[in-house]
Amino acid sequence: MPLRRSVVAGPALPGALERASAVMARLDQALASHPLGPAFLYRTRLEAVRRQAAADGQRIDAWHLAAVLEGLRLQLDHVRQVYDRNSILDAARDALGLHQWISRPDEDQQRAIAKAEQALSEVRSSSGLVSAAQGFHEWLAAGGARAPMRAALIRYWVKHKRFRAPIPITGPRALSADAPKGEAEWICTFLHAVADEATDYHQILVDIEREWVSARKQRVAGRRSNSRAPMAIDVMAAAPLVSATTLAKTVGMSIQAATLMLDEFVAEGIAVEVTHRSARRLFGLSGLAPLRYETDAPRRSKPGPGRGRWRAESLTDEEDTGSVPLPPLSLIERRGIDYSDLEAVLAQLDQVNRSTKQRLDATVRAQTSEPDLHLSR
Repeated sequence: MPLRRSVVAGPALPGALERASAVMARLDQALASHPLGPAFLYRTRLEAVRRQAAADGQRIDAWHLAAVLEGLRLQLDHVRQVYDRNSILDAARDALGLHQWISRPDEDQQRAIAKAEQALSEVRSSSGLVSAAQGFHEWLAAGGARAPMRAALIRYWVKHKRFRAPIPITGPRALSADAPKGEAEWICTFLHAVADEATDYHQILVDIEREWVSARKQRVAGRRSNSRAPMAIDVMAAAPLVSATTLAKTVGMSIQAATLMLDEFVAEGIAVEVTHRSARRLFGLSGLAPLRYETDAPRRSKPGPGRGRWRAESLTDEEDTGSVPLPPLSLIERRGIDYSDLEAVLAQLDQVNRSTKQRLDATVRAQTSEPDLHLSR
């Protein structure tokens, strides 16, 4: 793919470049040797998929994707039209596909990513950030697909020492419909989008760190040295949503014992149960309390226009549960915690991801052949 070797710099480029460089360096420094690095990557990949899907015209909630990754069958009893059901299934499958591109690409995807990496390597500029932006712009202008270039960008940041970890920053806001088309203007837009994304991801790191350590301090104090509670907290820090089944498999305990432990966490205010179901319930650390509204169980039909319709009440401004960002922990505060189980937790979650994608593909095929199929109970 022929690419131009230079870009005409506009007056806004130096400021955009300086901002993106500074914010990315700040995030890289904060994540360096961080005990929750794997957990941070798991959560930011969810958020990256949500943003990428939005740029591609798909509305996907990151927590909905997390529920799908957990292995839940989609609750579609409240969706009356087959077309709407298929749309929901397609969105979930597309989200899993985007997640695979940036987490565990298959052989075909690897080859496509390699081509995108080659395209990036052909661009020369005084700044690696500008080269990446120009390469992305030229790739799109030549008809290249977005997904492989996004994955290539993640590798590019590591190769060119912008990040030490494969942080999924791809500047999806630069692909919105109102983004400028001209190269110089688009490059500035892309750099600002990257800076905004890095800023948001830094806040995610601060949030999960605060939730994790707060939960451990509250639960571990005075407990037996062989208690599984600390590892259970690690699992919940690593994954946004956890079922008793996943917790039991990862920690090495019975499902009944895991359920009792999670219920204790909820009673103590450490965790919240976000699904309001009698089976296959999902739990998260208390910082995910707003998720209770997003993942509420399907309502019963109520009187009103359209049989079987229900109205979702919206949160008011007074009900906003957002919290004021707190500074990250010092290195001294982190030293007293054992982090050795986190990689095993993430490996287990990756396995759930792969099996869920296969199940979704099979569900879509069945839905197409049997329109009246009930997908969940």
